[in-house]
Amino acid sequence: MKSKLMVMGVLLASLVSASAMAQGPGYRFNQKNTPGWSLMSKEERTEFRDQMMAAKSFDECVKIQSAHHEEMLKRAKEKGVTLHMPRRNACERMKERGMFK
Repeated sequence: MKSKLMVMGVLLASLVSASAMAQGPGYRFNQKNTPGWSLMSKEERTEFRDQMMAAKSFDECVKIQSAHHEEMLKRAKEKGVTLHMPRRNACERMKERGMFK
């Protein structure tokens, strides 16, 4: 019984670690820091995260982020909702964490 619980604990910890690794090193995208999170499908969230994580420079990140913000502003207006902006800029935070030069 104890060994089964231990194995289940290890498996659960592995799943949580794998999920964190999928976010990439040093930055996570979520409803608190991604404008329009609730206006996107799961696939769109993944695509946006992947685009941001693939940015090779700060300027490229800003370009991706600006296009995303424009699209989310458009969607928010169509749905009659307010688009909340995060307190900190994702590209600035990624730069601070050394994710690109």
